[in-house]
Amino acid sequence: MLLHRVIPTKTASRQYCPPRLAPSAITSTQSTRRPTPEQPPLPPTPSSGNPASLPDHRHLATEQGLFFSSPLSPGSPLFLPNGSRIFHKLQEFLRAQYAYYGFQEVLSPTIYKKSLWEQSGHWDKYGQDMFVVTGRGASGAKETLEIGEEEEYGLKPMNCPGHCLIFKSSTKSHRDLPVRYADFSPLHRNEMSGSLSGLTRVRRFHQDDAHIFCRPSQISSEITSTLEFISTTYKVFRLPEHKLVLSTRPENHIGEVAEWDRAEAALKEALNASGKEWSLNEGDGAFYGPKIDIILKDSDGKEHQTATIQLDFQLPARFGLVYQTPAPELEKKGIGATIPTETGRSGLAAPVIIHRAIFGSLERFMALLIEHYNGRWPFWLSPRQAIVIPVVNTDELVAYAKGIQRTISGIEGTTPTGSSATAAQPLGHRTFVVDVDTSGNSLSKKIREAKSSKYNHVMVVGEKNLKSGTVTVSSRVDEVSPDGEVQKPVDRELPAPEVYAMFVNLEKQYQ
Repeated sequence: MLLHRVIPTKTASRQYCPPRLAPSAITSTQSTRRPTPEQPPLPPTPSSGNPASLPDHRHLATEQGLFFSSPLSPGSPLFLPNGSRIFHKLQEFLRAQYAYYGFQEVLSPTIYKKSLWEQSGHWDKYGQDMFVVTGRGASGAKETLEIGEEEEYGLKPMNCPGHCLIFKSSTKSHRDLPVRYADFSPLHRNEMSGSLSGLTRVRRFHQDDAHIFCRPSQISSEITSTLEFISTTYKVFRLPEHKLVLSTRPENHIGEVAEWDRAEAALKEALNASGKEWSLNEGDGAFYGPKIDIILKDSDGKEHQTATIQLDFQLPARFGLVYQTPAPELEKKGIGATIPTETGRSGLAAPVIIHRAIFGSLERFMALLIEHYNGRWPFWLSPRQAIVIPVVNTDELVAYAKGIQRTISGIEGTTPTGSSATAAQPLGHRTFVVDVDTSGNSLSKKIREAKSSKYNHVMVVGEKNLKSGTVTVSSRVDEVSPDGEVQKPVDRELPAPEVYAMFVNLEKQYQ
């Protein structure tokens, strides 16, 4: 369970409507891709001074067709194709890292019976912030019913109880630990309507949620690894320096004080070993355990919690989670024995749960990125990576432009409308978002609109390109090199396969 502290942000002055769709003359391809970590270019620095001139993710989202909100589902943004591309790329980025850090992705239900939330302690501590659902034929009364009979249900506000059920579904040995489960399932929290704002305060959202079930002796190394994961990720996105905050035992805590003291000591040890500065936030921990929060500032200086690491000794006890170990008494003290002869007796011990998120809420993290990049996305993350513009709309040149589009977008074969489809695309094949503008506008107006729409690459094809089998490529005006130097756009004539190879390389380097 990840309980995020949200520092209120500005609220919208009006209800945003869906942005206008792109002209029908612009045709596009959709993309999927799987990156590998490198260093991306620095985003442009947003304007400062007048708060009204600072980037607002809601306005930028309207301009770029990313998402909108509807009064029919308050706090549940509707993502448009451009916004969905960014959202899924964030997920794909994390999935690309999971194998390295030892995480296994799982899927868990959206709805559970009230008895589960009572067992976990959420119904008592967090019930007022949950959406309650009554099943068909259920009375809602529970006093005379056994667990598993008709009762109320709750939409899950966090994944941890479900992950506890998964962990408990099979017998575990000390050799199996740590077990690391990751989950992108949607979560629901009944936030007050007056606090809802864009993507930063919502009712339906997704966390890059993960739970590490480990031995007490593994806590320090797991937290160190998670801090490394966070640091590596934030460097890829060129985010500003973040703050580390340790939040300790609150007044409404559950569990024994001695357990809390051990948990807080383990987190302090990992923070000290990280070599980074950190601060203490007394009494602001989750009710089940202390936590480390990562705090980032948005474009107008407001702070948001993104990543979090939370230690939990309580849920394992509530769900009866255990693993076989050679020395149970030593395990509780954080001493990892490996053979029974060290103590003379083997038995069961309870694991420790580390709740972990790198982005936190993907929606909130995406809002921070929208403002951080001010709508000028790095190529690998951009919803508008390239556009092909024919100089004139002759049948021959338009057909050539669409052929160029298919090649540089990475789409193999041909799929003519109304005819048989090609063979299935290979797994892991990289594709890119490439549009074609066949509108009746002048060439200069097409180029001007493409640049104002913040396409990373504007490509022009004319008779010369048709004869030479090339495309004229121009990078975006604000394109930035890996060393942070702004590059002036340079027109280059390249064969389409070379453009595709260039795109693959940019994506590999997170540029």
